[in-house]
Amino acid sequence: MIARVREDIRTVFLKDPAARSVLEVLTCYPGLHSVWAHRISHRLWLWKLRLFARLVSHLARFLTGVEIHPGATIGRRFFIDHGIGVVIGETAEIGDDVLMYQGVVLGGTTVEKVKRHPTVRNDAVIGAGAIVLGPIVVGEGARVGAGSVVVRDVEPHTVVVGIPARATGTGKAGEIKTLEHGNLPDPVANAIQAALDEMDRRLKAQRDELERRLNR
Repeated sequence: MIARVREDIRTVFLKDPAARSVLEVLTCYPGLHSVWAHRISHRLWLWKLRLFARLVSHLARFLTGVEIHPGATIGRRFFIDHGIGVVIGETAEIGDDVLMYQGVVLGGTTVEKVKRHPTVRNDAVIGAGAIVLGPIVVGEGARVGAGSVVVRDVEPHTVVVGIPARATGTGKAGEIKTLEHGNLPDPVANAIQAALDEMDRRLKAQRDELERRLNR
């Protein structure tokens, strides 16, 4: 238990440059507190003490602004930055070393009692306000841009942005280190620009052909 707490604290220092001291991390990081509360509620959930598990998660929601269903499965070194507004559903699965920003929703798309929430693989980053819906998979090392709505699987080491989210680029394992929200490309705008460039090229070709014929 102590080793896991120390690991959690190191994770905060690694993923948040604003962290100044261990005391600050222990007292002022609701994302960290929500993960600790989830470990307790998840254990109660596995022991079939479902009501007590929900009560713990409900109290954690009141104190931290983060709602994690006790049935969700979360790996090691998971960090929620800022935390407020995060919702993680019952059948969600989160791997190791995942970074999640405020306002993220891992939601379901059915009322049937089946696997209905996303699976987020190791080392993924999900930007602020992103919504990931259904039993889809966000691949290892993938990056989801802020405000995106993801309704289809995301390939490993791929950056996706937009509504609905579209891939903007890929890389090998370890190549995509950060998610710079201000520098993310717009795949729709890129497609429109490509179409305009092609139209411009064709119009210029037709103009040149017309001038050539007139000058004969």
